[in-house]
Amino acid sequence: MRKFTCLTAIALLLTALFLVPTGAVAADKIVIGVTTSLNFLEGKEANNAVKMAVEEINAKGGVKVGGKMLPFAVESIDIRDAAPGVPVPEALLGMEKLILEKKPHALVVGPFRSEALLAGMDMLSKHKVPLLGTIAMSPKTEAKVAKDPKYKYVFRVSLDAKYFVGYIAGVMGFLGKEFGFNKVFIMNQDVAWARATAGIMTKILKGKLKWEVVGHETFPTGASDFAPALMKAKMKGAQVIMPVFDMPQSGILVKQWKGMRIPAVMAGFISPLTGPGAWKTFDGKIGGVLNAVFELGSIPSAKYPPSKTFYDAYLAKYGKPLEAGHGPAPAYASVYLLKDAIEKANSLDPDAIVDALRATDVQSVMGRIKFTKGNQVIYGKDPNKQALGCFFQWTDDGKRLIVYPSAIAEGKIKLPAGMKSAK
Repeated sequence: MRKFTCLTAIALLLTALFLVPTGAVAADKIVIGVTTSLNFLEGKEANNAVKMAVEEINAKGGVKVGGKMLPFAVESIDIRDAAPGVPVPEALLGMEKLILEKKPHALVVGPFRSEALLAGMDMLSKHKVPLLGTIAMSPKTEAKVAKDPKYKYVFRVSLDAKYFVGYIAGVMGFLGKEFGFNKVFIMNQDVAWARATAGIMTKILKGKLKWEVVGHETFPTGASDFAPALMKAKMKGAQVIMPVFDMPQSGILVKQWKGMRIPAVMAGFISPLTGPGAWKTFDGKIGGVLNAVFELGSIPSAKYPPSKTFYDAYLAKYGKPLEAGHGPAPAYASVYLLKDAIEKANSLDPDAIVDALRATDVQSVMGRIKFTKGNQVIYGKDPNKQALGCFFQWTDDGKRLIVYPSAIAEGKIKLPAGMKSAK
């Protein structure tokens, strides 16, 4: 009799386990993991944006799944992958530590460096943890997802190097048409996304745009002296200097450019020049610089109100404006994408979440969000049709004026003081 009772209990338990939807009833919260370089500007502000979105959603009751309303909970870890000298395997140990110990239902933000993301894709596949990345930019991840279904858990909500090239090519095209410029000197950081950007831009400039690339210098992460390269650019008659950097030290490039009075437009991406605080940091000596913001929302646009709503909400919550031009807006959007996907799937099963994410078609703080077959958000020139990045120009009185693309432009590109048109 005792044996029969024991077997009956086991049978009932197993039946109950199989009847419960995966994660829907057993969970009392939905864990989001943030795994990135938290001490770098983009990582820190992206983490803040995630927490802000979570607080907003939880204040409205949380996420509806399996007939219950569950709150989001955030678990963050600094994997230090953007710091000079930190090997990729060490960074990935931190990411796997969070996965194993905190059991996240999904990761957002993800590795800072593309090298770390590419190396970590097999780990994410093994553990079946969806990742909505918002910083690493190499298009190689999208190619791997499109080619092999086992990598379907990796999504990118932020801009990638391919789309950034499209924006900078548009700006270079304007500079050529408007001012007759056709000579450029390229300077980039020695990391995967920056190398890819410089390489693709070189082909476009020489081919479609008919520009002359008069020089190209690559700098290791942590480099702090750009004067020799700037002198080369001046001697070779460069009319535009195209920087591609995300390291804090790259701000020195602008100081040296101004101090040496290099007669060339600075147009590209220098991370420390992105936010409004850069004007004070660089003593107001950055007027005329053209710099990218990779995702709308990290700069507000009156022509696309959702971006301003997010920007203002971040300022109100944290008491200071967003300084990073890459990461925070897609990090914020990612939490809402995850909420929508879980509710559509009505499950916390990772494969069900992935399927729902792939069907995403919503308006966000960055514009319209839809994914390619490689799980990359589509970026374009109209926020009502695609997600959007943009270029702004620092004015001589310290304002950031959006100049590209035309759908949200607030003014036209002007030459820095002392420069003349080649026409």
